Amino acid sequence: MSLEKRFDDLSRKLYGRPIHQCTEAELYHVLLNLSKALSAEKPVMDGERKLYYISAEFLVGKLLSNNLINLGVYDEIDDILKKCNKSLSSIEDMEPEPSLGNGGLGRLAACFMDSIATLGLSGCGVGLNYHFGLFHQVFKDHLQNAEKDPWLQKDSFINDTGLSFDVKFGHASVKSHMYDLDVIGYESGIAKLHLFDLEGLDESLVQKGIDFDKTAVDKNLTLFLYPDDSDEAGNLLRIYQQYFMVSNAAQLIIKEMKDKGYDLHELDKHAVVQINDTHPTMVIPELIRILTQEEEFTMDDAIAVVMKTCAYTNHTILAEALETWPLSYLEEVVPVLVPIIKELANRVKKEHADNEKVHIIDDNGRVHMAHIDIHYGFSINGVAAIHTDILKNTELNDFYKLYPEKFNNKTNGITFRRWLLSCNRPLSALLDRTIGTGYRKDANELEKLKSFKDDENVLNEIVKIKADKKLELVKTIKEREGIDLDPKSIFDIQIKRLHEYKRQQMNALYIIHKYLEIKGGKLPKRPISCIFGAKAAPAYVIAKDIIHLLLTLQEIINNDPDVSPYLKVVMVTNYNVDYAEKLIPASDISEQISLASKEASGTSNMKFMLNGAITLGTDDGANVEIHDLVGDDNIYIFGADSDTVIKHYHDRDYFSRGIYRKSKVVKEAVDFIVGPEALKVGKRENLGRLYMELLKKDWFMTLLDFESYIERKDQIIEDYEDRDRWKRMMLMNIANAGFFSSDRTIEEYNRDIWKLPRVSL
Repeated sequence: MSLEKRFDDLSRKLYGRPIHQCTEAELYHVLLNLSKALSAEKPVMDGERKLYYISAEFLVGKLLSNNLINLGVYDEIDDILKKCNKSLSSIEDMEPEPSLGNGGLGRLAACFMDSIATLGLSGCGVGLNYHFGLFHQVFKDHLQNAEKDPWLQKDSFINDTGLSFDVKFGHASVKSHMYDLDVIGYESGIAKLHLFDLEGLDESLVQKGIDFDKTAVDKNLTLFLYPDDSDEAGNLLRIYQQYFMVSNAAQLIIKEMKDKGYDLHELDKHAVVQINDTHPTMVIPELIRILTQEEEFTMDDAIAVVMKTCAYTNHTILAEALETWPLSYLEEVVPVLVPIIKELANRVKKEHADNEKVHIIDDNGRVHMAHIDIHYGFSINGVAAIHTDILKNTELNDFYKLYPEKFNNKTNGITFRRWLLSCNRPLSALLDRTIGTGYRKDANELEKLKSFKDDENVLNEIVKIKADKKLELVKTIKEREGIDLDPKSIFDIQIKRLHEYKRQQMNALYIIHKYLEIKGGKLPKRPISCIFGAKAAPAYVIAKDIIHLLLTLQEIINNDPDVSPYLKVVMVTNYNVDYAEKLIPASDISEQISLASKEASGTSNMKFMLNGAITLGTDDGANVEIHDLVGDDNIYIFGADSDTVIKHYHDRDYFSRGIYRKSKVVKEAVDFIVGPEALKVGKRENLGRLYMELLKKDWFMTLLDFESYIERKDQIIEDYEDRDRWKRMMLMNIANAGFFSSDRTIEEYNRDIWKLPRVSL
């Protein structure tokens, strides 16, 4: 049966009428069910050895277009709809975005699942089915407000498996329910993303904003990703949530091993567990608990096999992400694990009595989750070359000395199917015509584009594609934000989680600096549009203050008739994958300005690069490898290097107020935050707190790099006017982006860590 007939038959079955008579909302549901039917015909990747990728986040984004591309039917569906005067892109807008992640951690996990399926590896993801996600961001009075994000619908890509497990806490027992999301490989089979939900979840607990009773654990566990942990109840809920995730994961692993008839004493031969950051760490003691208490293993045997089964990915050196929990909290939430954790800790303490830095339980009675992963896993990997070096040489040096053979680097990657074929189809069509379609499965073939670096037709088409994408973004921002942008302006974009180390505050200070220049009569040659997208964690006060500053600047600048023709500021609302797919193809300048040594990798830098934006950034994370690939002439690097930053922390000799006193430029920009213009629009409490944070602490050294940032940003803006040079820089960035394919990353994980055989289709 032809695809068109299947499409039409399904339309008639669901709505009693042919395609051309259906609404866009109806056609979305028809296509959803059609793609699910087509994916059901694909084989599920399942082999003798299987990966269980456990992560608190899977930021999968909207699925319809990506699934149609990977199924190989997007163009045919598009043509069928065009014949009916219907728009596939408009139909795609009907889909709610799954709210299963927040930032780079979750987006990376989603890319990895795509690549695992594409490469034909036996693997699945394991996470939680958050009903309201992180939160839905709205702005009111120039402040971030958080509301629930009810994205789940009855008719969705998620399938009910009917499988459930019992999970026992200290004071309660709950039952889970497993749902599956099919991750469709590109011209390949299916990998399953297992999402565990709580039976008996009560959505009505959330009445206003995102507040709910955190103590009602038997009713709230899968309401939100990262519930507010600013109080004890929130901390306990985080632990409940993490144990719920890993207990389900461990029970699933043991069940599948036994169903296949494998000897659990050889668990490591048939299963490998990748612990994505420290959130899933308790899977190690939980597997040991099941093996010793339910499968009659000795403690020694259980520890030995689990150590050979579990691997750990470190995503950051930030203390807040290297989780530690008070032992008393674990005793309340998961008392069944505490004897095992103490046993693991005692073994480490006995062997390394003289080195407290590697102990699992410290003198304050806090359990260091990463230490469990490192001692009782067989692999520890960083996610960019410089990040892994920092882990080895400084942050985890004591562990590296103990286990040098465990440490390895796996530089992050992105899936080109979504970040090129899906969100920038005109650019992918140009690549198809010039270098062929091989890059879709072997991203290194993008290097063939270098042979066109002097081809004016190709260069001009790249420029036209960028201009068209900017026009599309102008329309989107007008519709969603009510702000008019000049499509011929420079689009300077910073989109990522709002965190001080990512230094959106430094970008804000530059905007102030530029505003003051324009007010003083120094006008830029071309207008500049500074665009931000970010959510701040609800309990992260300073991050929310930075958003307040950006929204305050947006109001001041966009309403100033002397300045707005030359400078605009936009903080987009509720930044997510859908918004990213519109922002990234339209970007001219990619802001990657984290403090050197603090960004483990970054992945937006790769997406921008792939779509022809030029990086303005520090030598941090994967920027270092981008720099190596494109060369000095195709990137703009500024600021202190990681060695200098690490030395400042070690010597404790960085004082932001000293820089403020010595530099007129710094002082003017910082003082503006609490000056009369800002206070007329913004709130004294928020702006004053941020001002004092910069002067008294500035932990992420904003002022250290500010003047260097101004110099390089002014340079990149000036160089934009050399259009011949700029379009060649665009081409060179696209052509060198192939290394950052998540297919390459997963090949390396598999070669060095997982060792999974390819499943034959």
